[in-house]
Formats: sequence, structure tokens, C-alpha cells
Amino acid sequence: MPNGLNHENSSSNTMQHIKSISLAILLLASVLYLPSCNLTGAKKNSNSTSSSSTKVLDQTPDARLVEELTTSYLNKTPARAVATKLTLEQAQALQDQFVQQLSSSLGNVVGYKAGLTNPAAQQRFKVSEPLRGVLLEKMLLKSGAVVPANFGARPVYEGDLIVRVGSEEINSATTPKEALAALDAVIPFMELPDLVYDPKVSLNGTALAAINVGARLGVLGTPIPLSATPDWEERLKNIKIVMVDKAGNQLAVGKSSALLGNPLQVVLWLKDSLKASGKVLKKGDLLSLGSMTPLVPVKSGTTIRAQYIGLDPKDKVEISVSFE
Repeated sequence: MPNGLNHENSSSNTMQHIKSISLAILLLASVLYLPSCNLTGAKKNSNSTSSSSTKVLDQTPDARLVEELTTSYLNKTPARAVATKLTLEQAQALQDQFVQQLSSSLGNVVGYKAGLTNPAAQQRFKVSEPLRGVLLEKMLLKSGAVVPANFGARPVYEGDLIVRVGSEEINSATTPKEALAALDAVIPFMELPDLVYDPKVSLNGTALAAINVGARLGVLGTPIPLSATPDWEERLKNIKIVMVDKAGNQLAVGKSSALLGNPLQVVLWLKDSLKASGKVLKKGDLLSLGSMTPLVPVKSGTTIRAQYIGLDPKDKVEISVSFE
């Protein structure tokens, strides 16, 4: 073979060898670079996941809970959707969206309600403190109202009590005396809650919080003016309520001491609970303080009267509702 050809072949082999080395270097660089890309990508995804996890409802087992519970509430059909596995924070976030859906038909927020304001109820529903709900304008009726017996999916009634905020100084109150000074009226109130869920659902505190603590309807009596006196502070702690039917048969009995031992303590709890959520009370807000009696199932064709003993020393206090 001629020397020129050998030299040409040798040069060609050398070039091929150089190309092979270059390719190997490029492949090695790619291998070293790819993990870096993957790690960077993983970090971005991690940040994205962390960001989305701050949206409380994204953590719930079923993001359609709001829609399902709202539909059941509006159609008055027992809900099978279960909100029992949520944290209380998640349930409160769900409640906010639930109330927002209802407000289009039930009106603006006119106040708040406290539920589970006695230790026995808290133990039953597996919570360590009361629950907070929202009162909407069209939920509140005047005493003597006639209401369908099937006003809700699972309708019940209970003896309750409402106070009205008279001053925004309530937001800085720290004692029952200071709370009383920022209120201008106490109002007898019979709440007509709706437990919403199918009876087969085992209710707990988070399930109750998610459905706005069962707020549906309630009948109001005439506001009784309050004054910041020791006499009123003592009276509010010692109210007795007796629920009777049209014939006078006793249906349920309760006391205001069931409300955290003192209704004014419930006012302070509501104020603190709202403050923790970035909200404040306004003049005119109505505060439902919780159940003074056991829940009673509704029967059609009945009239229920709630008699308040010790609420107003000047007059007998009674409110009523009739179920068609």
C-alpha cells in the first residue's frame, strides 16, 4: 500500500479518535448536567406544591364538598358528602365558601353564632372549644312566625339567646363587664337549626363547622335594653328557659349558665375567634350565644313557646313559632 495512502488513513484515524474523545466529553458533561437540571426542576415543583398547600381546601379529601353541601342545604335533602375528616381550619375555610354561596339567596351577614358552648356538647362532638358560624339576614324571623315543618334537611329547634353589639369597643373588651358595656340589647331567640347531613353520617365538630354550625332559621323576640350594671351582669348568668307546646306541656328546660358558664364569656370568645380570623365586630351585629336547651325534633302542626324566666324583671318574656 502506498505511503501516501497510509498517511491519509492515519490522519483519518486520528480525526476519528479526536471526535470520539470529544463525543465522550460531551456525553459526560450531559450526564453531570442532567441531575442538576432535575434537582432544579424538583425544587421548583416543591415550591409550587408548598404554595398550593397553603390553599386549605386543596388539602381536603374532596374539593366538591362545598358544592355538594350547598346543594343539599338549598334542596333540603340530607347530605351524604362527609366533612368529618377535615381539620377545624379546613372546615372553617369550607364554611366561608358555603356561606358565600348561601348569601346570594339569604342576604348579607347580620351577625354570628356560637355553637357547642357547653362542655358536654364539646365532648360529644370531639372539640375543645365552641364553634363559630354566620347569621344571614333572611335567616331571622319575628316571633309568631309560621314555618314549614320540613324547613331543613334535618330540622330541629332549641332555646337560645342573642345580644346586640352597641359599640365597636367590644373588640377591645377583655372582661365580662367590658363586654356588657359594649352591648345595647339582649333578645330572646329560638333557633331553628338544620343538621343537613344524612342521619347515617356520624357528626363531629368539623362536620358541624363546615355547614355553618347548622344555621338555618330562628325567631326573635323584642330587644330588651341592656345597661352595664352589676345587676344585669348577674341576671344574664341566671336566666331560665322553658319550652312548652300549645297545651302547656313542657318539652325542654335550660339555663343561661350552659353558655360557657356566663353568656358574656361567649361574647368574648366570639370576639376573639373573629379577631383570630382577621375580622371585627360592628355596631348592630347580632350574636347568638348558643343552645340553652337540648335540640328537639320538629313536628308538623305544633306551636312551640319559649318562656324566659328572669330575663326582664319588668315583664314576662315569651316567643313562639308554629310548624305547618
